[in-house]
Amino acid sequence: MRCPFCGNVDTQVKDSRPAEDHVSIRRRRFCPACAGRFTTYERVQLRDLVVVKKNGKREPFDRDKLERSIRIAMQKRPIEAERLDQLISGIVRRLESMGETDIPSDTIGMIVMETLARIDTVGYVRFASVYKNFQAADDFEDFVSELRPDLSPKEEI
Repeated sequence: MRCPFCGNVDTQVKDSRPAEDHVSIRRRRFCPACAGRFTTYERVQLRDLVVVKKNGKREPFDRDKLERSIRIAMQKRPIEAERLDQLISGIVRRLESMGETDIPSDTIGMIVMETLARIDTVGYVRFASVYKNFQAADDFEDFVSELRPDLSPKEEI
């Protein structure tokens, strides 16, 4: 593993332990060249996934990109970081177990939305606003009214 501080490729593992509910391994590393310390994570990867964008462009699946978008949607929500890590790992496992290496971005978005809908409705609406490209307040209003079809529009006084 290359040292992020000095670029030395000869680093040493000082400590290893399970992380994220035993889904990955957390390793503390030490660089003998610069005495820097850093942490790495190892995860099982069942297959190399490729995301097929709406415009047909293909790019390698990036777990970090998925994690960033979910964390932004869940910012300042009462969900523990460990729970979010489990949620993200569950989504990635679900994608890997689909049996396909090429995954349409729409499929990923729908899986994330379905997962967030079960966890936190505010995070779900936030993610949906970006995923569905809301342009105006009416878009939010229409989307939220679909969440609560039993509520009738407010009567004007």
